[in-house]
Order: sequence, then C-alpha cells, then structure tokens
Amino acid sequence: MSKIRIKWKRLLVLFATVFLLIQIIGSFFFYELAVKRGPKDFLQKNADLEVSDKAMNLFLNGDWIGWVADQNFERLTLTSRDGLKLSGYYLPASKPTDKLVILTHGYLGNAKQMGLFGQHYHNDLDYNIFMPDARGHGKSEGNYYGFGWPDRLDLIDWTQLLVEKLGTDIKVVYHGLSMGAATVLMASGEEELPSQVKAIIADSPYASVYQLFQYQMNRMFHLPAFPLLDSTSVLTKIRAGYSFREASALKEVEKTSVPILYIHGESDTFVPTELTKDLYRHTSSDAELYLVPNANHGESIALDEDKYNMKIDQFLNRYIEFK
Repeated sequence: MSKIRIKWKRLLVLFATVFLLIQIIGSFFFYELAVKRGPKDFLQKNADLEVSDKAMNLFLNGDWIGWVADQNFERLTLTSRDGLKLSGYYLPASKPTDKLVILTHGYLGNAKQMGLFGQHYHNDLDYNIFMPDARGHGKSEGNYYGFGWPDRLDLIDWTQLLVEKLGTDIKVVYHGLSMGAATVLMASGEEELPSQVKAIIADSPYASVYQLFQYQMNRMFHLPAFPLLDSTSVLTKIRAGYSFREASALKEVEKTSVPILYIHGESDTFVPTELTKDLYRHTSSDAELYLVPNANHGESIALDEDKYNMKIDQFLNRYIEFK
C-alpha cells in the first residue's frame, strides 16, 4: 500500500512540475509574441486584419501622406514617470485657436500615421494637433507595449505639457484608434486628467487587455485563457509593470465625466464590436455610438470618410465652444 502511495505522490509531483514548466515557457512565449517590443510576424497574414481595397488604398496612397510630409512639425519630448524618453509631433493651427486634438495611434503603429485623422482637424477644423509615439513605438523609448495602461499616464503628462505650452484656456480633444482608443479611454476616468480635456473619440477600442487577449488566444490559438493568460499577465507585471486585468478601459469609463464618441466597424473580427457596445453601455458621461456597416478593424474612416468626419464634427460642435 505504501509503495502505491509513494508512486502516486511521484506522479503528482511530476505532473505539477511539468504543468509549471509549461506555464513558465508559455508565459515567456506569449510575452515575447505580444508584449515585448519588436516585429510581430504572426500578424502579417492574419485574416482578421484584412481590409478592403478602398481602405488599403487610403492607408497606403491617400493624400494625407503627402500632407504629413509637407508639414513643419515641432518635435517634442517628454520623460515618462518611469524614466523613458517619449517623442511626439506638434503642429500649430494656421491661425490662433484655443482648440487642440491629441491623436493616439494603434498597436505597432507610429505617431505620424495619425495624420490620416489629423489632416481634417488641422485643415477643416483649424485645430492645433499633437501626435505622440506611444512607449515602445516610433521614436519613443520602451522595450514593451503598454496596450494603453501605462500609456494613459503618458497621455496625461503630454496633455499637461501642452497646456503649459498653449495656455490654460486650451480645449483638448482626445482621438484614438484601436490601442490608442483604449489609451484615451483608460485616461478618461483618472482623477488627474486635466480639466482642459473636453471630449474623447474612441475608434475601435477594447474594454480591457485581459478581455482582448482572451478573445485572441481562443481565435488564433484555440486555447482557453486560464491559466496561461494569467501567468503571462504575472510575467508582464514583473517585466512591464502592469497586469492584464488592471488595464481596463471599462472601469475608467464607468467613472468618467468627459463626453465620448465611440466608433466601431460592424464587421470587426480582430476587436469585436461587442466590446465597444459594452463600453458604451457602461459609460457614465454623455456618450454616442457610431457603428459602420461592413467595416473591419480600423477601416471605418476609409469606407465613408465624409460621414466619419461629419460625425466627428457634429459631436465636437456639442461639446467644444468654437470661436
């Protein structure tokens, strides 16, 4: 009897050891795959990121690209609270104004890609525009991607820097895309959010990092979230300073007072439309929801640019006092 008991104990210890090794190896694998700074080849042929020919043409050949190249941006830098040197690009309006939009880009993107949206703000709405490189992106330092959570504090610090630069009467709009949309929402409920932030536009956001990865693990790898996602979250907390569960836009919009316009493609399979609907339902401030038929992730502006800009204009007219 004792020999059988010893044998079972050894088997249990072996099983626990193997399980622990799988979790450790898997955590490092998924951290390297998604969180660590660097190229992400696994996304290159992801069907969920395929967009229409119309969208691809706008992204790669739109006149906004030449417009960005022609502008004389002022390069600004900021040292983050944890010592990273961050970079951004400021462009004053063509005439004096008290309006500023801060445009935040998506995962693996960079600041100047937001010129796709900035051109309208600058040329048609006469806004000052600012486009920061998120930590780990573009010319900003950082060896990991924050998925919006540490970035929310960077955004608040950028806003404070720009308020000092432009004056306390400045009216600030946040406009983010995908990860950038999550960033602006994650900042929206913070007590230290500058009072100058008057409106937020969130295009294709996710409700929380854990929820996003839970969906992606199932869709891409056919794996359950628990326990591998939780162990990866622990590793991310150790290496990058945040966990997936704490990185929640949902918790922030539940306490925000800033009006929010949500935009999402109804055919988005990379970040499900339901996540934005959930955010909209839980938002404590004035909120609007604009769903774009047939649009995949991040391509809403491309399918009907005129209507997209009209929605923005109508929203801002309600919450920004124009001079």
